[in-house]
Amino acid sequence: MTPQAVIFDIGNVLIEWQPERYYDRIIGPDRRRAMFAEVDLHGMNDLVDRGGDFRDVIYAEAERNPEWSAEIRMWHDNWLDLATPVIERSLATLRALRSQGVPVFALTNFGIGTFELALERYAFLEEFDRRYISGHLGVAKPDPEIYQLVEDDCGLPPEALLFTDDRADNIDAAASRGWQTHLFDGPQGWEQRLVDAKLLPKS
Repeated sequence: MTPQAVIFDIGNVLIEWQPERYYDRIIGPDRRRAMFAEVDLHGMNDLVDRGGDFRDVIYAEAERNPEWSAEIRMWHDNWLDLATPVIERSLATLRALRSQGVPVFALTNFGIGTFELALERYAFLEEFDRRYISGHLGVAKPDPEIYQLVEDDCGLPPEALLFTDDRADNIDAAASRGWQTHLFDGPQGWEQRLVDAKLLPKS
């Protein structure tokens, strides 16, 4: 069926999220690889995405790893430098959908504090018709519960939702519920998927 709403992930779909790239620039690739091997920084970030206090979680991890404490605190103190830049073509696609009258939602793993920071920098995050933020919901993708919460809130059947995300596990979880999906590997392919779904004109 023709989708009745389009759902965007944010990280690596609308805003690049590459912490490794930031640390490569600041401390060099060798030290970055050593730090990421010794400290589960992405696991730390998952706690924030599930509703943990942004500063408390990061600073507690820094205390547990004194040899990397200054670098770990950068995850909090310089967070906006980790979450950049905007993927402009994806943003243009979001706005093109809205200009066609297509409801556009966000479903994203994002902390409460980090999303507040992102809103200050990226005003377009206010443009969604509905936002489903893991930190506020207390559950993160690919947990089935977060998809159920979206379905219950928007009132649309699963097959009416078209969802894009850069992570295959998140896409697989949505597809298992009957959602239409697109594994995001760049804005051009996502545009074509929306054209194929007759949500955007070919031009």
